[in-house]
Amino acid sequence: MDSMNLTLAYTLIAVGFLLLAAEMFIPTSGTLFVLALAAIAGGVIMAFMYDSSTGLLTLVVVVIAMPVVGSVLLHYWPKTPMGRRLFLSTPQDDEKAAKMPVHLELEALRGRFGKALGALRPSGIVDFDGWRVDVITEGLMVDSGQWVRVMDVKAGKVVVRPVEKPNLDDLENTDFR
Repeated sequence: MDSMNLTLAYTLIAVGFLLLAAEMFIPTSGTLFVLALAAIAGGVIMAFMYDSSTGLLTLVVVVIAMPVVGSVLLHYWPKTPMGRRLFLSTPQDDEKAAKMPVHLELEALRGRFGKALGALRPSGIVDFDGWRVDVITEGLMVDSGQWVRVMDVKAGKVVVRPVEKPNLDDLENTDFR
């Protein structure tokens, strides 16, 4: 086998790696992935046909390069349009959502008392002085009409805990901030 076939073997391997990269950005349901593996395997086989030591060296380089290239591609994939659709949002997105005006209004509820309008199992609606708000409990079931207190507000989610009926006279002079 001549050096032209060795060049073709290395070209096949390079094309295989390019096809792997293309699979990350172009959704083909695995078609490019299968073609990439076939090209890489064909290139390694052609390198073995040229010379066994060349083939072994090529195989070792491919085995080392596959995880390196794969990790680099997986690092950049979430930044692509397709990757953004497949991966969950980051905590920074939750922080942005928490600063939205609608969610900032909910922050005023922190520490306030309200009455469950229906059973909270564990989510439902609570009345805070005429303001109906969707809430979730800390995992507890709350019966309809039971008093609750807002324990936390996270990214627009109001978390409540059941409490005994508050003495509203004591609460008039209390600052909840």
